[in-house]
Amino acid sequence: MQFTHNPPDASALMSSARSFGNYDLSSAIADLLDNSIKARSTHIDILCVRRHGEAEVRILDNGHGMSAAELHQAMRPASTNPTTERAPDDLGRFGWGMKSASLSQCRRLTVVSHNGEIHTGAVWDLDDLADWKMGVLEPDEIKAVMNPRLKLESGTEIIWTRCDRLSEDGAIEGRGFNDMVAHAKSQLAMTFHRYLTGEEGIRKLSICFNGDNLKAADPFLRNHEATQSLPREVLQLRGYPIDVQAFVLPHYSKLTSADHERLGGEEGFVRNQGFYIYRQHRLIMHGTWFRLVRHGELSQLVRIAVNIPNSLDEVWKITLDKADAQLPSGLRARLKDIVDGLRGKSGKVFQSRGARIRPGSGTTPVWSKYVRNGEIRYYINREHPLLADLLEAKDEQLASAVGAAIGIIEESFPVLSIGDDVHAKGAVINQGAIDREAFVERLDAVLPSLLHRADGKLATLTTLLKTTEPWASHGLVVKEHLKSKGWWQDA
Repeated sequence: MQFTHNPPDASALMSSARSFGNYDLSSAIADLLDNSIKARSTHIDILCVRRHGEAEVRILDNGHGMSAAELHQAMRPASTNPTTERAPDDLGRFGWGMKSASLSQCRRLTVVSHNGEIHTGAVWDLDDLADWKMGVLEPDEIKAVMNPRLKLESGTEIIWTRCDRLSEDGAIEGRGFNDMVAHAKSQLAMTFHRYLTGEEGIRKLSICFNGDNLKAADPFLRNHEATQSLPREVLQLRGYPIDVQAFVLPHYSKLTSADHERLGGEEGFVRNQGFYIYRQHRLIMHGTWFRLVRHGELSQLVRIAVNIPNSLDEVWKITLDKADAQLPSGLRARLKDIVDGLRGKSGKVFQSRGARIRPGSGTTPVWSKYVRNGEIRYYINREHPLLADLLEAKDEQLASAVGAAIGIIEESFPVLSIGDDVHAKGAVINQGAIDREAFVERLDAVLPSLLHRADGKLATLTTLLKTTEPWASHGLVVKEHLKSKGWWQDA
């Protein structure tokens, strides 16, 4: 066999690198922050702005910086072997991260660095790549582009210009760009939440994005008193530890609107249930059950943190953009057992919020119970404010029809079916509003009637809601919603 040298075309390969992975602005920046963490940074500044219609991104860290040789190595495509053993805190893998992430968003990548002794800089320009020609900046060129802070301290600055992907060639206007930046902020606050809080064993990191200090967005809301945190479990795979901890989030009635919105994200609680996979404490994917179970309403409060070491990247099949992984077969059985046990716990959180008759509780119930001569009968409380208005309507025909309808509902109460279901699978029965949005929508629908019954007085309406079910059991949600309308008045 004969051999011939057949290198790739530089321009074609680097242009193809733009499509490696499935990067958006947040995941591209996250890939660069991985390098900053590896460089032992404690503070990172991110600037993402539009100047004269052109986007520019700058990421500056205070890590140990690089020498010229180290920078040239870092700028080299595929600069490391993914199978090489790495330091435990190394968040890289393929040696493509900085290049592919950056070029997925821009056409010109500039990197300047200061290692405490010298300043160095290099450039990849997709429009000028003949024969793998990388630009090496002269001292005056470095001085012209770098952040002044690099003159005084070590660190590295990455600069993206000609960001055609961030503007879709001019299709994205100011509002669309601002939405993109806001999404990136929220995603990074969750991706690096363990670094932002400096959890035990993790070097604390502060991130400033366009002048705003990112606050950790804990997807498990561990500081909330109603969050159920199960004990950690350490599983073994090929001799390496995998840390697993499960959480059951609080029922929506115990969450502020801000916490509810943040935890639900853009797709809601159902799509955000499941495993949260961390690689060296950095979130890489979430909202999946790996086909162990289906996404369901009653399991929407279950979230399971799985932290894996970088030594198992190949086993988990971590992708280039660090946004996807596959569950190894050696963990499937145990994780499925954990999931099956937790779904019942999530169901009980919902079940505990359903209607329950509590005589003498001081609140007006929807249902009441009548006991006489050993017989039990459940009936709808006709003194409930919503029903009382209808039953007392001036239109006698309407009032009679409402009374008859209530009687039919009571007589058709499926006692035996409910009893069978409670006995067989009581943990998964849910009769309350399944989510906050549905509850608030129904509240809005009845507010005019309740305000009329309160003679138009907001203070009376507030008291009525505090003492009438189902609103009395959802006090935090009701209070926040009425405050947003300017209707809440404390007694």
